[in-house]
Amino acid sequence: MPAATVVALTAGLLTTAAPAAHAAAGATLPFSSVEAESATTTGTKIGPDYTQGTLASEASGRQAVRLDSGQRVEFTVPRASNAVNIAYSVPDGRSGTLDVYVNGTKLAKTLPVTSKYSYIDTGWIAGSRTHHFYDNARLLLGRDVQAGDKVAFQSTGTQVTVDVADFEQVAAAAGQPAGSVSVTSKGADPSGQGDSTQAFRDAIAAAQGGVVWIPPGDYRLTSSLSGVQNVTLQGAGHWYSVVHTSRFIDQSSSSGGVHIKDFAVVGEVTERVDSNPDNFVNGSLGPNSSVSGMWIQHMKVGLWLMGNNDNLVVENNRILDTTADGLNLNGTAKGVRVRNNFLRNQGDDSLAMWSLYAPDTNSSFENNTISQPNLANGIAIYGGTDIAVKNNLVSDTNALGSGIAISNQKFLDPFNPLAGTITVDGNTLVRAGAMNPNWNHPMGALRVDSYDSAIDATVNITDTTVTDSPYSAFEFVSGGGHGYPVRGVTVDGATVRNTGTVVVQAEAQGAAAFRNVTATSVGAAGIYNCPYPSGSGAFTLTDGGGNSGWSSTWSDCSAWPQPGQGDPDPDPGRNLAKGRPATATGSQDVYTPGKAVDGDASSYWESTNNAFPQSWTVDLGSAQAVRRLVLKLPPSAAWGARTQTITVLGSTDGSNWSTVVGPQGYRFDPATGNTTTVSLPDGTSLRHLKLTVSANTGWPAGQFSEVEAYLTP
Repeated sequence: MPAATVVALTAGLLTTAAPAAHAAAGATLPFSSVEAESATTTGTKIGPDYTQGTLASEASGRQAVRLDSGQRVEFTVPRASNAVNIAYSVPDGRSGTLDVYVNGTKLAKTLPVTSKYSYIDTGWIAGSRTHHFYDNARLLLGRDVQAGDKVAFQSTGTQVTVDVADFEQVAAAAGQPAGSVSVTSKGADPSGQGDSTQAFRDAIAAAQGGVVWIPPGDYRLTSSLSGVQNVTLQGAGHWYSVVHTSRFIDQSSSSGGVHIKDFAVVGEVTERVDSNPDNFVNGSLGPNSSVSGMWIQHMKVGLWLMGNNDNLVVENNRILDTTADGLNLNGTAKGVRVRNNFLRNQGDDSLAMWSLYAPDTNSSFENNTISQPNLANGIAIYGGTDIAVKNNLVSDTNALGSGIAISNQKFLDPFNPLAGTITVDGNTLVRAGAMNPNWNHPMGALRVDSYDSAIDATVNITDTTVTDSPYSAFEFVSGGGHGYPVRGVTVDGATVRNTGTVVVQAEAQGAAAFRNVTATSVGAAGIYNCPYPSGSGAFTLTDGGGNSGWSSTWSDCSAWPQPGQGDPDPDPGRNLAKGRPATATGSQDVYTPGKAVDGDASSYWESTNNAFPQSWTVDLGSAQAVRRLVLKLPPSAAWGARTQTITVLGSTDGSNWSTVVGPQGYRFDPATGNTTTVSLPDGTSLRHLKLTVSANTGWPAGQFSEVEAYLTP
């Protein structure tokens, strides 16, 4: 791993090559993120971990950095910036501050941290545990920093776990639009001390057909707004104009034409009470409305949309730290476009369509970036007609959730099942999928679920990338346990990398066609095909051609494959290094690194002469619990006895190395076959094996004719 892994969210949370005909997955965002675990730190790195209820499992990348008092994490700035937001966690019941340093100079400003909005319990949701450990805090630095500069955060007394930092160049505050009605002209208090509710209502009434202006400042509202229609609510930018309320707009209907843009709404929601409308928007904005450029934080739900929201556009927003959904189209939505938004740390589905009472129709979620939903799915489509989910990037789903769920789970009646054509195109899913504690088996990165009724819509899943799923890539299931069929599904064009168990997890009767699905580094087998309940009917996989890397089938329907379990090793005593790619810091003449893994003890690698230390490295292909090395030189008596001083190092990624066995002298003697054995400690796990030679009594170079690696002691 490089010294600093920069995550440019404009390109996604990992490097992916989108199909040429498609836009890159995820939102185009004005900030770049750096993971704490790849920054410089005096703290302790935690993770990776996929266990429900742990700090690391809810973190971006399933890793973070824990800082005790006086410890720091220092980020290398990836771009010109003047502001930073960090995702962090502190122990339950604690609050404190982080000192902030820029290029070694301590700022007068500190960054407050608190557990106030974290540690949510939802005992009425089966399978849930205490969750929602992280929060976000932001700061204008008061100065410009450039790419390569250093920004550090230091704990001042409270233990703080830092997950990720977002660096951004914030533009100056916008000016008041001509002809607009300022809320301060109606008595709003920009200090946040007074109650500005009535001033906002008066400004909205006065600005019908025009613009309500929210100048820079902090405004406190003590009750929700209603009767909002035919008006634009506009701020100076969400870093400057901030409204503090847990219920911003709550109305069952509107004539529409509402445009909300360019300010922040920050709530005080510290628990999830589903009967309370603790939402940024609850109900209807009316037809032809829009929400854009908003920062929405510490609400129960960002937007819970009911009634007439025809042709609503929700774009370019950040929705953070909600105790339930980020956005839910709760039936009757027509022509709604939700696009180019960033969502992090939702306590339920980040984006959902739920076709209750009337179907959501002709609506879409497009080019959104979603990170760390911690109790449900990244994107969930519960029923609806002619729905599209396109070019989204979803990462790090936790308990009870997939990256994307296409489902007939109804929750309540009257429910409108999936119908028409459901388009799922160009999405990238990273570390998505989770163990479902209610089912006691995993949920796939992308799930098609006939939970309460058969799926008979046309479901087209195209150009999908699934990377590092802890379990399966594609799951077909009847999650309610009734065995309803899943039909009409086509998966065309998918790249699956490093899936923990299987590529296809089929647990329902029905059928799906697969074309051009390629998989590498599959953990257990290509296919798990065991419909539930047993005897409910078979699931047929039709091979449409172009598939590769996942043809094997898990053979035991009485047991779930575990991540990385695979089929029984056909030869557990084999030499893991034989024929694997080998490199070296230097080679002499024709004595190249590959000679040490070619199975021929008469050929050999010899390093550059008179240039100690020299290293030889082999990639075993995957992490292995290596316990024993056998090192050889050519057996010919012409090779006199010698001692080489060798250090054994291991790595899981080929970049970060740890010493497995410190430098020791190993004797090679033709009288005993010119062979020596190196025992590795129990618990060793490595993919990349490096041998560093610092001395050789027989020749001024490192020399091996064979390096053999074994799992057995």
